[in-house]
Amino acid sequence: MNIGEFKTMNGRLQGWIATRTMDLPRLGLRKVESMHERAPVYEILALNVGNRWVQVGALWEAFAKNTTGEAFLQGSIDDPSLPEPLPIALFGDAQEGFRVAWRRQQPRDMFAPVSRGAQRGGAPDGEDDFGDSTADSNGELMGAGADLADEVPY
Repeated sequence: MNIGEFKTMNGRLQGWIATRTMDLPRLGLRKVESMHERAPVYEILALNVGNRWVQVGALWEAFAKNTTGEAFLQGSIDDPSLPEPLPIALFGDAQEGFRVAWRRQQPRDMFAPVSRGAQRGGAPDGEDDFGDSTADSNGELMGAGADLADEVPY
């Protein structure tokens, strides 16, 4: 969903982002000068109530995982006044302008398979990191502690 745009005006990348509950009418993108491989490409600036530019986010270069491999910018806008960060992606370029898109983060599927084991420093293949089970095939407690009383005094 497109929620804003940035265009070059007077030699600066300026734009806006608006949603049903948020209106950021004056935003700027400031190029980050860094040789560090993890540095963002742009800082996102906004005018505050005192008419000062303050950093509210950053954008990093990313590439589409489809066959096109299209480059785009991704990052988020965050501020103490927001309930949570706003994830955004910018498509286009500095000469023609950027379209700002937003998408809801997908919740993690707690039942999805998880890959764990020796490849990440875990237990050797065929073993897990939790040791032997304390339950038999019926789910009953076995081994050490199996003779505990049903009731535990307070």
